[in-house]
Amino acid sequence: MRYSSLNDFAKTYKKLLEEHMKQSIDQLSAPSVIKDAMAYSISAGGKRIRPLLLFATMHAFGEDPKKGLLSAVAIEMIHTYSLIHDDLPSMDDDDLRRGIPTNHKVYGEAIAILAGDGLLTYSFQLLTQMTKEFSGETIVKAIEILSQAAGPEGMVGGQVADMEGEEKKLSQKELEYIHIHKTGKLLAASVLLGAVLSKGNKQQLQQLTNFAQHLGLAFQIRDDILDLEGDEALIGKPVGSDAYNQKSTYPALLTMDGAKKELDTHINKAKAILSELSLDTGILESITDLVANRVS
Repeated sequence: MRYSSLNDFAKTYKKLLEEHMKQSIDQLSAPSVIKDAMAYSISAGGKRIRPLLLFATMHAFGEDPKKGLLSAVAIEMIHTYSLIHDDLPSMDDDDLRRGIPTNHKVYGEAIAILAGDGLLTYSFQLLTQMTKEFSGETIVKAIEILSQAAGPEGMVGGQVADMEGEEKKLSQKELEYIHIHKTGKLLAASVLLGAVLSKGNKQQLQQLTNFAQHLGLAFQIRDDILDLEGDEALIGKPVGSDAYNQKSTYPALLTMDGAKKELDTHINKAKAILSELSLDTGILESITDLVANRVS
């Protein structure tokens, strides 16, 4: 199916995603407070970049993106769990996320931690339910990709490095390690998983992984820029929070002009990789432009 624009594509698949995320939590046999806390953060909006990357990658291969719906829900649940924990008093101690009070401000710290735990573990339960569309081997590979991206070799490791880097002047290499692992790994996993579900070959998987790594760094650089130049009403949290938490950022390390040049470099490299693929990469290219120019 052809789509006239990214907006058209995103409208279709974000609607499916939102509906299925709500249904997935509603059907849980669990205490109402934990279901409410999980639903509170998962339903708080957001760009849904990671699920859209999975859908767009499957579309690029000519596969029906709807077959990746459970995987997309799992990815967004993992991402949302990381945000709940990132906002905790022991982490970044943020009061707002996506323009509303953070989970621990509404449900208390203990329930917020458990809501994050619930989303993380439930995401893998959902992956095991893909048996109608995919083989056991493919499902195991999906679990491997997402668990590695979310675990100590991915987000968890990046978060640890981020915390240990506070109040220190990091090198660009050290800063890249944090962003590749804390942000880039799950973005890359979204693309890689879409390719695996579409039976991409080894070369395509490597090219798409490289594309996603550049996109992930671009995403985080843009995030650092928005933390200083963004509109608080649009980004949904106070500007300057990175500086307040004494975090190393690309503008602090490279100057604002240097950070913007670095952003352009990664965007151009990501687009160059897409141009080498014999796939329908139009939606992926539009998402790359969205990452480069986003205001929230």
